[in-house]
Amino acid sequence: MIIVRTIMTALPEKQKEVLQTLLSLIEPPEKEKGCLSYAIFSDIEDTNVFNLFSEWETRQHLDQHMKSDRFGVLLGTKCLLSEPLQIKIATVAAFEGMEAVCSVRKKGLIDPAVRPAQNTST
Repeated sequence: MIIVRTIMTALPEKQKEVLQTLLSLIEPPEKEKGCLSYAIFSDIEDTNVFNLFSEWETRQHLDQHMKSDRFGVLLGTKCLLSEPLQIKIATVAAFEGMEAVCSVRKKGLIDPAVRPAQNTST
């Protein structure tokens, strides 16, 4: 799996325009071959900073995306930014979940859906 993080810092007077452009690029993942997810986040401390995350099945799928017109629109926002666009591409070999946290903290994983048996004897 490939995970891409794109960091964009909009000029304050262009923040809404950047956001509108980003929202126009969001499509359901199934519309683009190999795209598993696509999400936009706004920084809670600086509303001019946006983080765009996408997950791809393979590097080939990501490469096709980077050749697309949609990606070209993203690159075209550079005149709306106060800093150069930052793109970070990570190849992920494996995932871990809460079991890793519990293992490190030496605690059992408690499933909130499973309740202890109640004593029904009186």
